[in-house]
Amino acid sequence: MKFLRIGTDYYKVCNVPLLSGDSTKALIKWSKGEIITDKGKDFLQTIKKYDGFITIPDHQNYKDEINAFYNEYEKIEHQLVKGEFPKTKEFLEHIFGKQYELGIDYLTILWQKPTQILPILCLVSDEHNTGKTSFLNWLKLLFQGNMTINKNEDFRNRFNSDWSSKLIIAIDEVLLDKREDSERIKNLSTANSYKTEAKGKDKVETNFFGKFILCSNNEENFIQIDEKEIRYWVMKINSLKNEDVDMLKKLQKEIPHFLYYLNGRTIQADRKTRMWFTKQQIYTPALDKVVNGNKTYLSQEIKEILIDDFVAFDVDVLQYTATDLLKKLQEGNIRANRTKVSKSLKTEYRLSTTNGTYKWYFDSFNTSQQKIVDYQTRKGRYFTFHKKDFINISVDR
Repeated sequence: MKFLRIGTDYYKVCNVPLLSGDSTKALIKWSKGEIITDKGKDFLQTIKKYDGFITIPDHQNYKDEINAFYNEYEKIEHQLVKGEFPKTKEFLEHIFGKQYELGIDYLTILWQKPTQILPILCLVSDEHNTGKTSFLNWLKLLFQGNMTINKNEDFRNRFNSDWSSKLIIAIDEVLLDKREDSERIKNLSTANSYKTEAKGKDKVETNFFGKFILCSNNEENFIQIDEKEIRYWVMKINSLKNEDVDMLKKLQKEIPHFLYYLNGRTIQADRKTRMWFTKQQIYTPALDKVVNGNKTYLSQEIKEILIDDFVAFDVDVLQYTATDLLKKLQEGNIRANRTKVSKSLKTEYRLSTTNGTYKWYFDSFNTSQQKIVDYQTRKGRYFTFHKKDFINISVDR
């Protein structure tokens, strides 16, 4: 039974039992009076004293005390042992698929460089028995008390002290479809500090190094992702070929061997962005599916008009006012108004208007009655569209 005094408060170090049969370390506040009642007044002099809390993640050179401050980041208790891990390799090959080496780099960085910013990893599938939740539970076994698995309401709750100091913040069955949810996760994924708030306590600004992992059965709109977003790594997970009810136990036995491997492994991918990986490296068709799923019906119709016009007029740039596009939509019997068209372009395509003259292309006929492309010069508040932002994306799909 161990007690600590951190600042002016006393804590009891407890092993809280879990449903799995394991336990997790927790500091539970204990009154000075109760300690004296149980242990006697002289016992207070034997209690280790710290000036306050800090959270410094480190898996290779861990210290529980740094300059008289108590390190809240928990020591990983696994004993690293050299050995084979065939079940783990098979499982990770299933999760990461063709991006297996990139996935191993991701896990290596988590272990060797826990403060390094990483992409928001999203595992999605509308199929059953895919292993998404098993992946979260396996990571929890790896990183123990330094990972938390939350629900949507936990993330939206303003009291965040239960997850803001964790290395991995996983959200299972995620459905964060509000714009503010997406913005919050994006901002946190690259933040160096964050204000932690516990119930009944003032906010405290602390270092933030959390990595987000989202799991969802919704492949299209579990979160709002913009077309040019670079922070999300979205992977479609297929069903496992053979169900193994003891898979997690088998994976757990191999953890000492797998961590030994990560501890000495050289990261293959060079660090090229602040999130280590480039947009091209972590791109998947599953990302496109989410981006498309977030687009409104009106936005999709505008996109189809633009693609058609880029092909028909064979130009690299098109310029239209909201009124121009409204007329084209109405010609296709699409109900809309100028305000909705303008709002769609500004919010979903992140475009702004320019005042001045622009070219408005249309089909015409020459003297031989052959169809040609002609244009008029018009004046107004126009939006500019680039062919590469529409045609290339369409081809990739």
